[in-house]
Amino acid sequence: MPTRDCPARPADGRRLALALPARLLCALVTRARRVPGNFIAIAWLIAVLGSVLAGCSRAPLQQQEAFVFGTRVELLIAGLSEAEARPAAAAVLREFDRLHRAYHAWQPSELSALNTALAAGQRQPISPEMAAVLADARRLAQAGDWLFDPGIGRLVELWGFHADELPVALPAPVAVAAWRAAQPSIADLQIAPGADGHQQASSGKRELAIDLGGYLKGFALDRAGAILKAHGVRHALVNIGGNVLALGSKNGERWRIGLQHPRQPGALATIALDDGEAVGTSGDYQRYFEVDGRRYSHLLDPRSGEPVTHTQALCVLITARAAAGTLSDVASKPLFIAGADWPELARRLAVEHVLRVDSRGAVEVSAAMQQRVSFIGGPPAELSIVR
Repeated sequence: MPTRDCPARPADGRRLALALPARLLCALVTRARRVPGNFIAIAWLIAVLGSVLAGCSRAPLQQQEAFVFGTRVELLIAGLSEAEARPAAAAVLREFDRLHRAYHAWQPSELSALNTALAAGQRQPISPEMAAVLADARRLAQAGDWLFDPGIGRLVELWGFHADELPVALPAPVAVAAWRAAQPSIADLQIAPGADGHQQASSGKRELAIDLGGYLKGFALDRAGAILKAHGVRHALVNIGGNVLALGSKNGERWRIGLQHPRQPGALATIALDDGEAVGTSGDYQRYFEVDGRRYSHLLDPRSGEPVTHTQALCVLITARAAAGTLSDVASKPLFIAGADWPELARRLAVEHVLRVDSRGAVEVSAAMQQRVSFIGGPPAELSIVR
């Protein structure tokens, strides 16, 4: 996928990244990066744009980047000098690294240790934070009719998405059928105090393995928001591989992000964000492989044990509320898997802003999302408003 940058550089040579204003100074920037063994399309990337020319008096945005959670992370802070912004940005990136190391599903971590114990039929002590995370993930899984289910870690592994290298072949049908017959779910996880008073996790199903890939980026967004505020940062944009949280504004203008077109280079649309809002996307273009011309993405339906084929992309915008980041990450998954049935499930999840691109490329938007999205080059040829 081609890339394009519109960077601005101050006199000292330090790179600035400017978020998209209401008026486009240059074309929306989207980026895609191939890293060893992993195709990562940065579906939602802060546009490197701004109403700025040489000598402009607007305050610069301070930018920090990293690679964590298997994807690119970008942090923009507005209204502060580099010296003021640096400690806050560093604290956020440290927290991201800690979460990545604690909750990695297949590299040595607290979570992988839990999965090893579950496979052996053993109880495993877990930290208070992990106990809270697992309980919350289970609550959200139930709210989403279990279409988002962090308990499908073994299925993810069967399909080859539990590794840095993308798979090159389909899993054995008998193995998928055996997993489907067992139907492990995070609902099968029990958490209770042990004899020493510490929380312990166990399950009667050895097929159960926890993968928090559809939860952790959103959880990290909420942690980032709390850390930034504790450091006195009131205006920032945090992007974790397409999961975005907005704080405040960009020098008085709403933050604006771009939605990657799932089948073409460049942007499908842009969305303006208010203080405390978060955006999450799921797409079959983010992590997938092809066999005999057919695409198999990492978005698996727990009911069938197969990758979803009826949807190319789905985006949710979560209005300001507690844990908006977490909900933005989680909610896009069950709605993506639900396909044409997403409206009723969205209502039950209290998600009003939804955009879906189906397998043919037709676009559906909720009435609320219609008011927030701006399509690049005009509305798509097939556009439905769902009320």
